[in-house]
Amino acid sequence: MSMVTIGVLQRDAINARFIKAFNGDAQDHFRGFETTADLWKTLTPRRWAILNAITGLGPVSLCEIVRRVGCQVKIVHEDVAVLVNAGLLNRRKDGAIEFPFDAVHVDFMLRP
Repeated sequence: MSMVTIGVLQRDAINARFIKAFNGDAQDHFRGFETTADLWKTLTPRRWAILNAITGLGPVSLCEIVRRVGCQVKIVHEDVAVLVNAGLLNRRKDGAIEFPFDAVHVDFMLRP
């Protein structure tokens, strides 16, 4: 099973992960945000619904995502673009959208 972990890391920790990966150290699938506010700004309830709707489907068309989540094409198109930019979705050369993971794990800690 391929799982992505979405979490909150300080910029120096994100940079350290990048340097390790650049140097050839195997990294797990991780998408990091600097703050919980950044995470929730990017991963809105509708965008979570998109991820949930296409998990395990393989490549799908934008129209299929629209059908599954019941939103307007323009809104889904914008949300997909944000998720592609966040590294959570892939846009294939044929135009299909793909969530390349079987599961999502969210990991962050709230502290004062």
